Amino acid sequence: MIDGMWWLVILFAVVVGLWFLAKSRAPKTADKHSPKSKCMKIPINDAIQKTSELLKQHFPDYRVNRKANHLLITKQDKKIAMITIDKKIAAGQRRLGDVPVINYHRVPSRAQLTANLQDAE
Repeated sequence: MIDGMWWLVILFAVVVGLWFLAKSRAPKTADKHSPKSKCMKIPINDAIQKTSELLKQHFPDYRVNRKANHLLITKQDKKIAMITIDKKIAAGQRRLGDVPVINYHRVPSRAQLTANLQDAE
């Protein structure tokens, strides 16, 4: 028969083994002490970034502020529009307070942006 002490050793070994298994399967993160590890990593070459570059290139009078899921378009410190790219939401316009929210399913063309920004103003 196994004594009580051996049961504790076996139980401790199982707990340590499960802890190592969980630790090895946990998602890898950057340096835990770095303040940048708390903020969300934004892919460099995604549809929002491409739209931002298109706006900066062809519409120099608008200022573009990139957020995680949308672009905020301003002109002379007045909010003109918010642009989102989401395939789950219907393409088109809606309003968030005084600012129109324009949703696209993919990177818009220059003509689409021109028409929507003129309507937003």
